[in-house]
Amino acid sequence: MSGFKTKRTNLRGFTVPKGLSHSQINLINRLLSKVSERQIRDFGKISADYKSDGSLITSCDQWSDKTLVDGLAEIAPGEGVLSEEGSKIVPDTEAYWIVDPLDGTTNFTAGIPFWAISVARFLDGRPESAFLYFPALQQRIFAVKGKGVLLNDIPLSIKSRMNSKSACTSLCSRSIRVLQQRPNKPFPGKIRLLGVASLNLASVALGQTIAALEATPKIWDIASSWLVLSELECPIKWLDNDPCHLKPGEEVGSTSFPMLAASTHEELEKMLPWGETLLDK
Repeated sequence: MSGFKTKRTNLRGFTVPKGLSHSQINLINRLLSKVSERQIRDFGKISADYKSDGSLITSCDQWSDKTLVDGLAEIAPGEGVLSEEGSKIVPDTEAYWIVDPLDGTTNFTAGIPFWAISVARFLDGRPESAFLYFPALQQRIFAVKGKGVLLNDIPLSIKSRMNSKSACTSLCSRSIRVLQQRPNKPFPGKIRLLGVASLNLASVALGQTIAALEATPKIWDIASSWLVLSELECPIKWLDNDPCHLKPGEEVGSTSFPMLAASTHEELEKMLPWGETLLDK
């Protein structure tokens, strides 16, 4: 299994005021391909240690984080970076980056081929462009605010998502407690647990699931998927903290952003009682 081949992205007219140049976008894709190739080589072959919060980390997480942060500093000089394994302070620059170098470390170390690389550029506090790579699945998602979403250079549409016949709902491992808290209520969908927040959320935008519930995602878990969902008009409900209110200088390493995403407003309303159950003490 090989990583993504480095190639020039077909931007199909993507031009972004105050955004990235075509040259920068292609350099970022090359950087992500480099990281993807290293992760494919390490996949299922290295051990992990525990971080202070109980989550796992590997030498590949650390290498990927440093490679992405250093690469972005060269590609977009003067723009701050917040990353899972680095600084967790919201940068005070107008444009900044949020990086999750390896979302799904547990899957990665166990040899389960679901993990992601997430890089999002924020402008004025909101995601402006997003790069989501799923190395083992050979899938690349690229989104630009107001311009749409590409999957492996093919435009995605709201219509294709709405035509999906999926009856699956994606839960994270911590959100399954809603099943215990509502034991007499039938769950509205077939349950899937992928173990990767960005993949759970992106699955809604791709039409693979009708909803996704995340109990404790950090900002780097949701940064790219947030834009992908928004561009494909998938309704989002922030169940507690709202990332729209991030402030420069704020430390967000321990802040969670519980959220519910759905394919339609009808599905969102159907899932909302289950989402609100997450907040019950």
